[in-house]
Amino acid sequence: MRHGGTTEVAVLSLGGMVVKKSVGIAGDEMDEAIVNYFRRKYNLIIGENTAEDVKMTIGSVYPLEEEMSMNVKGRDQITGLPRTIKINSEEMRIALSEPTKQIIEIIKNTLEETPAELSADLVDCGIVLSGGGSLIRGFDKLLAQETDLPVNRADDPLTCVARGTGIFMEELDNIKHDNKF
Repeated sequence: MRHGGTTEVAVLSLGGMVVKKSVGIAGDEMDEAIVNYFRRKYNLIIGENTAEDVKMTIGSVYPLEEEMSMNVKGRDQITGLPRTIKINSEEMRIALSEPTKQIIEIIKNTLEETPAELSADLVDCGIVLSGGGSLIRGFDKLLAQETDLPVNRADDPLTCVARGTGIFMEELDNIKHDNKF
């Protein structure tokens, strides 16, 4: 299995980071949870790419207005022969529940460590999600339910962090130049 994805959680205020936490759970661990779910429930061995495809196609962590389903091909763990099963988004909520709980827990822990003076800002501005995990269906709704805070997804969540880092680096060069570091 692939490992190495992380979820970063930070509370920002006045251009600075007030509280930051990190957990080694991200998309790769969600894919692994899907692989394990298929193995346990269906005795079906699927690959990481198939798990990611399932996650992106019907993955959900919050009930959908209309449930989705898809056929998934893998190798039967008992017979060793190829087999196809139909899986739905409700089952994906079960498969993704553990990594999702862990991510929400680290978010809650970060919020609990945030200074009380920022509580009003959190209530007004809420949480902004970025990165691939923000694209999991229903994550914003589940997080809003769990935190009682407004939750929004960043515009272009897959590239916004990299673009923001680029802007920061440009500004850092300007600051260095202006201050003659």
